[in-house]
Amino acid sequence: MRHSVSDITAIIRDRRTIQPKDYSQREVQRDVIDTVLGNAIWAPTHGMTQPWRFTVFTGKGREKLSAFLGSEYMRHTPPEKFMQRKYDNHVQRPLQGSVVVALGMARDPKGKIPLHEEQYAVACAVQNMHLTCAAYGLGAFWSTGAVLTGEAMRDFLELGPDGHCLGLFYMGYPAVEWPKGYRKPLPDLVRYLGE
Repeated sequence: MRHSVSDITAIIRDRRTIQPKDYSQREVQRDVIDTVLGNAIWAPTHGMTQPWRFTVFTGKGREKLSAFLGSEYMRHTPPEKFMQRKYDNHVQRPLQGSVVVALGMARDPKGKIPLHEEQYAVACAVQNMHLTCAAYGLGAFWSTGAVLTGEAMRDFLELGPDGHCLGLFYMGYPAVEWPKGYRKPLPDLVRYLGE
């Protein structure tokens, strides 16, 4: 055995989504952020395109992101569909933790790799980020939606005309107890087909 299966199983099963509203003011240090992102880039990538492009918002950068998300929500939402709670979430979340990572994706310039395979590679990178956060005891939250994944966000992040943003990844030390988890029993989700 190359590694401890029990250790990796424990981390996988301990991983939780914890929203920014439940983070403390404790700052996530740069070396921790770099480890989280360093593990992200070891995700599987079809054709070795390595499509992930991360933009990290800390300090005053979070205020710039907050202002952009608020104005973009207003621009995107017709007055009759405006929801104060959603607006507040867009504006407040970047300010509730010390780190927000925009999940950019650059397409294979040769066009050889389909879009969905590049998206899957970024999703695998996000799972690596989640697991590394769990190992550090950090809360993590992957947020998506029209404002976070649209063309305006792509342009805000300077990802180029063929780039995409697959959402925002929030990290912070929890101010709440680590949540309990639940999954259906394995036999409810798996079937084996033998000879």
